[in-house]
Amino acid sequence: MTGNNQKQQDNALLNEVDNEFNGLTLALSKGRILDETMPLLQAAGVDLLEDPSASRKLIFPTTHPNVRVLILRASDVPTYVEHGAADFGVAGKDVLLEHGANHVYELLDLRIAQCKLMTAGVKGATLPNRRLRIATKYVNVARAYFASQGQQVDVIKLYGSMELAPLVGLGDLIVDVVDTGNTLIANGLEPRDHICDVSSRLIVNQVSYKRKFALLEPILDSFKESIKATS
Repeated sequence: MTGNNQKQQDNALLNEVDNEFNGLTLALSKGRILDETMPLLQAAGVDLLEDPSASRKLIFPTTHPNVRVLILRASDVPTYVEHGAADFGVAGKDVLLEHGANHVYELLDLRIAQCKLMTAGVKGATLPNRRLRIATKYVNVARAYFASQGQQVDVIKLYGSMELAPLVGLGDLIVDVVDTGNTLIANGLEPRDHICDVSSRLIVNQVSYKRKFALLEPILDSFKESIKATS
């Protein structure tokens, strides 16, 4: 699909959304990102009218008449923003690196939900002298990282419980996000190579940024002030 055709498709989808709601649609994911984004939103005059953890709803109104919130899987946030089903969203840098995000602007490092993307393996174990098996849900990140190290590896896609893989011989190493490292330690693993630092980023659909800038600007300014205040 050409760039023009993609933009036409995005515009058409955005127009469909506009027919139902003329304000801003914000995409968030449950858990740490939602919890740590809420103070930034509240400072911008946006608060959820319902508790997502106590509801099966996926679309939530807010105290701001021009803002509603979608609660999505973390990996889906860039897709919704890219295609205009959400005007802006908050996604971890790990998700953006793994899934890519075309036709969006990465405007702000919110400096929340901070962690590291690392390799990890059994504590004290020596790696075998053969092509390594890497277990991870970050398939693209893992391939790119090991290629940058001049290593060819076999990547095994997992969706969870990564720590099990080295313990049962499924993988020699894992690639995963590491916060405190306590989960690794509890399972007899240790962090090894540091791939990159991770934090949550504010991303905006390119069309929305142009068409809805007047609505976006005060929220962006508030976010910037909150980030400065905590620096």
